[in-house]
Parts: sequence; structure tokens; C-alpha cells
Amino acid sequence: MKIIKIMGWHNMEKDMQIIMNIVKSADENKLLFFDRISLLMDLQLATKEFNLDLDKLLNAPDLDFSHDISGIQRNLNRETKEFENEFLPRYSRN
Repeated sequence: MKIIKIMGWHNMEKDMQIIMNIVKSADENKLLFFDRISLLMDLQLATKEFNLDLDKLLNAPDLDFSHDISGIQRNLNRETKEFENEFLPRYSRN
């Protein structure tokens, strides 16, 4: 059996853990527009689109955290999987 090494797997696992912590914090701060799973998927899309600095977002001041979490949920078109209204998260690396 040949083992295939997946490049970036460690980073993907780490990112997913941070995303889960961000979702938990958003829920505790009453920032969920829908549910935890929806925000988790929204954050995955936002991470790809904006190259989010997840560590900084997780540890962001309340106002910045609220801006990014609310903006991601509010400006994501769930049909097209694209962000609208020229929204740019504060913790974007793009």
C-alpha cells in the first residue's frame, strides 16, 4: 500500500481547530446569524477567499471580532459562495 502525503495537512488541522474556537467564541458572544455549522462553513470560505489570519481573528478585540464575524455572515451569498458589497474582513491577509 502506497501512502500519499497530503501537503499542508497539519496546517489544515490547525486551521480547523482555530475555526472551531472562533465559532465557539462567536456563539458565546451571541454573534451567530444561523447556527455553528453555518458559521464554520462561512469561515472556511472566508479563509480561502481572504486568506484570513485565524490566530489574530480568534484573539481580536471584541469590536474587530464582531466586525469580521458579522460581516462574513452578512455578506456571503450562500447560493454563489461569493462575498458581496465589497466586504473586506479586518483580518484579511489579501
